[in-house]
Amino acid sequence: MGWYILKLLILLPLIGLMIWGSLKLAQKMQGQFGAPQGGGAKAVRVVETTMLSPTMRLAVIEFHGREILVSTSRAGLTRLAEAPARQSPEGPAIAENGK
Repeated sequence: MGWYILKLLILLPLIGLMIWGSLKLAQKMQGQFGAPQGGGAKAVRVVETTMLSPTMRLAVIEFHGREILVSTSRAGLTRLAEAPARQSPEGPAIAENGK
């Protein structure tokens, strides 16, 4: 019985430390997966998402100067609308303050 408790006291913190380390490593590496290899900017950017239900979500994706509204569900992605990309929020605010 004593041998079992000794192993438990040694291995349980070790397993907890390995779980914590793997979570921290996954968090650190999360932004690097899927990144372009050349070091340039990403071609696709998620601008905004809105959850409609637990299985359905709306997302605005920017791709090559266009904003595409898509619906995501378990069945996949469906393109709903497309428009030119909006200007950044800082641009019009600076112009309005200058007047």
